[in-house]
Amino acid sequence: MNPLRPLRWYAGLAVLFFGLIPATMLTLLVARGDTPGQVGFLLIGGIPLVLAALVLAGRGMTGSAEPEVAARRLHLSMALVAGADVLMLGGNALLRMTSGS
Repeated sequence: MNPLRPLRWYAGLAVLFFGLIPATMLTLLVARGDTPGQVGFLLIGGIPLVLAALVLAGRGMTGSAEPEVAARRLHLSMALVAGADVLMLGGNALLRMTSGS
């Protein structure tokens, strides 16, 4: 069994569930005006992180490189998703707490 196979699944699911879906939901909240306007500035930093994570996860999943390189790309993609979540969702929560909305 390939030890990299589960990591590919987990990285793909992490980018989908913790990267793309929260970024989309937060973008929709900003577009509808249901969250403070400053949250839109958090998207400027968060969306490129999610896109970079998506590219790295794709390269780690489909790349025919050696397993260490693929594993490094997959781990980095999950780290970028975690950073994007902290920036976007944590920033949204802090802005909501301070603005009283």
